[in-house]
Amino acid sequence: MMSKNFRRAGAALFVTALTAASLVACSSEQAPQGGGDGGDGGGESAAASDTIVLGFSQVGAESGWRAANTKSIQDTLTQENGFDLKFSDAQQKQENQIQAIRSYIQQQVDVIAFSPVVETGWDAVLEEAKAANIPVILTDRAVDSEDDTLYESFIGSDFVEEGKRAGEWAVEQYDGEGYKAVELQGTTGAAPMIDRQQGFADAIAGSDIEMIDSQTGNFTRTEGKQVMEGFLQKYDDIDLVFAHNDDMGLGAIEAIEAAGKVPGKDIKIITVDGVKDGMQALADGKINYIVECNPLLGPDLAEIAKKVVAGEEVEKRIVTQDEAFDQEAAKAALPDRQY
Repeated sequence: MMSKNFRRAGAALFVTALTAASLVACSSEQAPQGGGDGGDGGGESAAASDTIVLGFSQVGAESGWRAANTKSIQDTLTQENGFDLKFSDAQQKQENQIQAIRSYIQQQVDVIAFSPVVETGWDAVLEEAKAANIPVILTDRAVDSEDDTLYESFIGSDFVEEGKRAGEWAVEQYDGEGYKAVELQGTTGAAPMIDRQQGFADAIAGSDIEMIDSQTGNFTRTEGKQVMEGFLQKYDDIDLVFAHNDDMGLGAIEAIEAAGKVPGKDIKIITVDGVKDGMQALADGKINYIVECNPLLGPDLAEIAKKVVAGEEVEKRIVTQDEAFDQEAAKAALPDRQY
C-alpha cells in the first residue's frame, strides 16, 4: 500500500473520466461534512501536514446504536489524533453512500471507510476507489463481493454468532414450553439482518420453539412498533419476540403494552445491541435478554487507517468482543455504560 505522501499515479485522470452524475455533490443533507475543526482539510494540505484525510459514509441515524457508533468515530478521528474526517449520512439509502464514496474519490482522500446499507451492489464503486489507489475499510457491516481485494479490512461484530447466542439462550430458557416466536428483522439485505436471522434459526432448530412470522422493522423503533402491532392483530398466541436490535425491541414493548399485555412476562423479548435504553428495559424486566453489539469502533478504525496509510499489513477481518446480559447483569452494567 502506498503512503499518503506518494501521489497516486493516474488518480486525477481517473477522476476526470467519471461521469458528471457521479461527481455531483450530495444534497445539503447528504454531503460529506468536515471534521470537528470545521476546516476543509483538502488532500494536498493534509498530506503536507501528515494528517490522514478519511472520508466516512455512515448508514444513517436509525437507532441509538448508530448514534453511539457515529459519536465514537467523530470523537476519535479528530485533528488532534491526526485525522481530517469527512463525514456523510446516507439516510439508509445505498445510492447516497455510492454518491458520497465517489465524492471522496474526487477529493482524493487518503482513506475511505463506510458501513454498508446493504451487502450487495458495491463492486463498481469499490473498483473506482481501487483504481484511484484509495484504500477502503469496512466498519460494522460487510459487503458481499467475490473480490476481497476491493477493501483492506472489515471491523465489526460476528452477527451470526450474535443471533446464535440469542437463540441458544432462548432454547436454554424456553425449550419444552411450545413457544410461538416472531422476529423483527433489520433492514432487508443488510448483513446484520441476514446473519442474525441465520444464527437464531440455527440455534433453535431441534427445539420446540416455532418461528411463526418474521418481518422487517428496518432497525427503527417506529417500524418495530408497527410490525409488532400487526403481529398482535394477526396472532393471539405469541410467546417470544426476537428483535434484531434494541430499538425494534423497544418499539415492540410499546405495542405489547398498548395491547394490554406485559412485556417480559406475557411475551418474552430478546434483542441485540446493548444500548442504554435497551439495557434499562432489560433491568426493568421488559426485555429478557440482550446480546451486545459493540458500537465503539472509532479507535479500531483509527488504528487500521494509520496502518494502511503507512503501508503496513492489516488483518482482513477484525472481530469486536461482545458480551451478553440478563436482568442482573444489566443492572450491574448500567451505571458505567458508555452508550
